[in-house]
Amino acid sequence: MPKTIEYYFSVSSPWAYLGTPRLLALAARHGAVIDSVPIALIGENGGISVRNRPEARRAYWFRDLARCAAHLGMPLLMEGRPPLQDAGLASPMLVAAQRAGLDVIALGFALQRGYWAQGRDIGDAATRAAIATEAGFDGAALLAAESAPEAAVQWEANLARATAAGVFGVPTYRLAGELFWGQDRLDYLERHLSGIAAMVTA
Repeated sequence: MPKTIEYYFSVSSPWAYLGTPRLLALAARHGAVIDSVPIALIGENGGISVRNRPEARRAYWFRDLARCAAHLGMPLLMEGRPPLQDAGLASPMLVAAQRAGLDVIALGFALQRGYWAQGRDIGDAATRAAIATEAGFDGAALLAAESAPEAAVQWEANLARATAAGVFGVPTYRLAGELFWGQDRLDYLERHLSGIAAMVTA
């Protein structure tokens, strides 16, 4: 039976965008299944938005983000994008895809790439529908499904699930109860997939 990686992520997270190709690659190498769970930061567990951090940490965050994108060879706009909080408005489309059993990672990556690499306003309904269509989805149907009451219920269920699991930031990967926060922990996730347990000493 294939192992399941629970993937808690936000479309507005640049780190989730940068980590997606490697997550897919390692899952393929190990024959693992990815259970995608769109969420926001979980404040109850300590999640803090970058805009609410002290200026020194904000400056480091942006510098480290640029370094990481350059290291991975992935395009990323550091300026000239719509406000970050507006990107979160695309989350209901991911939940609609989740409810429909569609490839949430593919849609999420398309929206992330549109925002982080192309500077497109995914907070705008027509723009995200166009991006979804370009990625091979029925953008109009997903846009219509965003506002369904069931989508709001699913969103709250996702947040409750993440909170109960101890998730606070995005992206977070969970395997057999073990949490790995951040795309820079994908190597640790792969070790765990390989059966290499972390050694803890007193």
